Amino acid sequence: MSKQPFVTKEQLEEIIKEYPTPFHLYDEKGIRENARRMKEAFAWNKGFKEYFAVKATPNPTILKILKEEGCGTDCSSMTELMMSERLGFDGSSNEIMFSSNDTPAEEFVKAKELDAIINLDDITHIEYLKQSAGIPEKICCRFNPGGFFELGTDIMDNPGDAKYGMTKDQLLNAYGQLKDLGVKTFGMHAFLASNTVTNDYYPTLAKILFELAVEIYEKTGVKLDFINLSGGVGVPYTPDKEPNDILAIGDGVRKVYEEVLVPAGMDEVKIFTELGRFMLAPYGHLITTAIHEKHIYKEYIGVDACAVNLMRPAMYGAYHHITVAGKESAPCDHVYDVTGSLCENNDKFAVDRKLPKIDMGDILIIHDTGAHGFAMGYNYNGKLKSAEVLLREDGSTRLIRRAETPEDYFATLEGYWDVDLS
Repeated sequence: MSKQPFVTKEQLEEIIKEYPTPFHLYDEKGIRENARRMKEAFAWNKGFKEYFAVKATPNPTILKILKEEGCGTDCSSMTELMMSERLGFDGSSNEIMFSSNDTPAEEFVKAKELDAIINLDDITHIEYLKQSAGIPEKICCRFNPGGFFELGTDIMDNPGDAKYGMTKDQLLNAYGQLKDLGVKTFGMHAFLASNTVTNDYYPTLAKILFELAVEIYEKTGVKLDFINLSGGVGVPYTPDKEPNDILAIGDGVRKVYEEVLVPAGMDEVKIFTELGRFMLAPYGHLITTAIHEKHIYKEYIGVDACAVNLMRPAMYGAYHHITVAGKESAPCDHVYDVTGSLCENNDKFAVDRKLPKIDMGDILIIHDTGAHGFAMGYNYNGKLKSAEVLLREDGSTRLIRRAETPEDYFATLEGYWDVDLS
C-alpha cells in the first residue's frame, strides 16, 4: 500500500504564498465523508451518536463541520466545555459528553449547567459531584476491567495499568448509589485499547460491555439507556497496514447487539462512540519546508517545523509517514533523519527513513496529523505554535487559527515590560 496526500505540490505552492510553513492543513471533504461513513455504519441503531473527542483537534471550525454532520462533542476540561457551548452544542439534546478524571469541582458545575452527560471516572466522585454540583438525573459510569485486553493471541493494551474507570464491583455499587440518589437515565463507558487497526476491536469490546449491561440490570435493576464504546479505533500510520473498515466494524457491533442485548429485552440501548483519531487523523497534514542539510555520522534534513508542531514522534517514537511534494514517484534511495530545531535530540520526525533525495526548499508533507497534532503543541525553547488552515471542498483555503506571535508568548508574563534589567 501507499499513503497519498490529499493535496498536490502545485496546491501547496499556492497556499504557502499566503500561509508560510509550517502549518497544519485539514481536508474538509475527507472529514465530512468520513463522518458520513461513521453515521452509516451505525445507522441500524436509532439512538447512535458519535461524540468527537475535542482533545484530539480543539478547533472551532473543525467542531462546527462535525456538528453539521450530526456529531456531538466529548469534553475533558472546562475550556472544551466552553468551546462546545459557544458553538451551540446542546447538552439537553444529548450533544455533549463530559469525560474527565481528577475533575475540579468547577468543571462538574459547568458540565451540569450545560446538561452534559457526566461520565464518572471513579466511585468516590459520586459524593464529590453531590457536594459540588449536585447529582443530575442522567449520568454515565466508566468501567475498567483490569488485566490485559486481548484479541485472540494478541495483547492489545493493559487496562489494569490505566488510571481510568471503576472495577466491576465498584461499578455495580455505583449504579445502586446513583439510583438511590434519584438518577433516572444511566449509561456505561469503557476504553480498553488505543489506536487498534483491526475491525475486531469494537465488536469484542461491545460484547464485554453488553454482557455486563445485562448483569447490571439483573443485579441492580438499572437498565442502561446507552453504552459508549469510546475511542480506540485507530488509523494506519504506516503504509503497510490496511485501514479499518468502519462499515464492517458497525456491522460487527450490530451482530453482538442482536446476540446479547436483544434477547435480554434491552433492544433500545443507544450506542455512542467517542472517536478522535479515526475521525480526524488522516485528514490533517503538517506542511513544512526543508531548510538545512547536515552530513556528519548520519544524513540529516532540517525542516522549519519541530516537535512543538507535532509532539508524537518525540514523545512516543511514533511513526508519521512523510511525502516529499512533487517527488511521490521518485525512488526512495536516500536515508535521512528528518529533524526540527529544538535543543533536544529526540526532536525528529523520522529516523533512518528511506526517502527521495531532498533538496533545500522542498516541501515535506507529514501525514496523519489531524488528531493529536496541533493539539499537543507547546512552547518549549520559546517556539511558537503554527497556523491551522482548512482546505475547503471547493479547493479554496481558509485560515482557521493564526500562527502565534512573540506578543502571544509574552502576554501572560505579569510585568514583563516593567522588569528592571539594570
